[in-house]
Amino acid sequence: MSWQVQTLPMSALSNDDRNAWLGLRASNPDLESPYHHPDYHTLVDQHQGGVSLTMARYNGDLVAVLPWQGGRFARPSGMPLSDYQTVICAQASNPPSVSDLLKRSRAGAFHYSAFPAEDGVETARSVISDPDIWRSAQNGSYRRHLKSNRRRIRKSEDEVGPRRVVLQSRNIDDYHRLMRWKAEKFEETGKYNVLDNPATSGLLRELWERGPEADLRADLHVLYFGERIAACDLGLTDGHVFHSWIVGYDSDLHSYAPGIQLLEDLIDGLPELGYGVLDLGPGLFGYKRHYASDPRIVSDGVVTLPGLAGTVAGAYERSEAYFRTLGNDALGKLRRRYSQIAACDPTVSGRLRAMIDAMTNRGTPSSSS
Repeated sequence: MSWQVQTLPMSALSNDDRNAWLGLRASNPDLESPYHHPDYHTLVDQHQGGVSLTMARYNGDLVAVLPWQGGRFARPSGMPLSDYQTVICAQASNPPSVSDLLKRSRAGAFHYSAFPAEDGVETARSVISDPDIWRSAQNGSYRRHLKSNRRRIRKSEDEVGPRRVVLQSRNIDDYHRLMRWKAEKFEETGKYNVLDNPATSGLLRELWERGPEADLRADLHVLYFGERIAACDLGLTDGHVFHSWIVGYDSDLHSYAPGIQLLEDLIDGLPELGYGVLDLGPGLFGYKRHYASDPRIVSDGVVTLPGLAGTVAGAYERSEAYFRTLGNDALGKLRRRYSQIAACDPTVSGRLRAMIDAMTNRGTPSSSS
């Protein structure tokens, strides 16, 4: 019997299919990221709109799901906030490919940024069920890093004020302070502010307002020096995996590394919080290299299908690849910037203004948010 593939709006997901999705996720350790929870994509649809589900069945059973958005040029659901994307399927199965799933849809090309891969970018994922055991297993580079952090802790307490950590903060002032810090950072770097629109900001706010008892939520952890907010970490979690998502700190306190201090406090608080996995997202750059104990590999790219959109996307991809061999990633940066803007702003005029701003007032478009 052949696969049966259908594409439905997210709003048409039945309770039976939702439960089957959760079953697929539970059977596959590679899907433990909260980005793969069906409730995440339900919220994306409610705030951003336009989420489609392409679902494959075999003998009537749901065996694969691909959540996506867009039209001819499609993207994974929730971009640019979705740090991980993939086809939802059982670990031991041989599901249809993205191209097989989408070939009967309206999509002509599918750009992704963090799909599981055999080669690509390693992610800073740490499994920390016991902080003491985890620390004892780290290498000398981490231990030197930790020693430096302890010096900064003593210095911050001497010069600013006693440290205080609030796990799962419900203080709206903490939340607003983090959003202001992120807006200031976007302004400073000239990167596109993906949080400066009702769709993405509303999604984050609703996830945080769900509170610590919700199955899927955003938890906010805060570090204070005295009465001064020093750093915040807002992460997506299903209670088991905490994905550090939106992180900010008081730039005037940069020399004390408040973000690193908060991360170490979060590691110490894992047993209390019940998290088993701390995920710092794609990349092992900077501080992340000290924390990755079980890195995974993800990759970006494009899947093209027959038709004009696929032909255009394939030609652009080949041009990107060619110029990268020459040390020039301008085309890639331009595409990634537009993809961010298109995901956040549904209007043609808004997208045009943002691209003009990126090209004329902000310099070369950035590849990250």
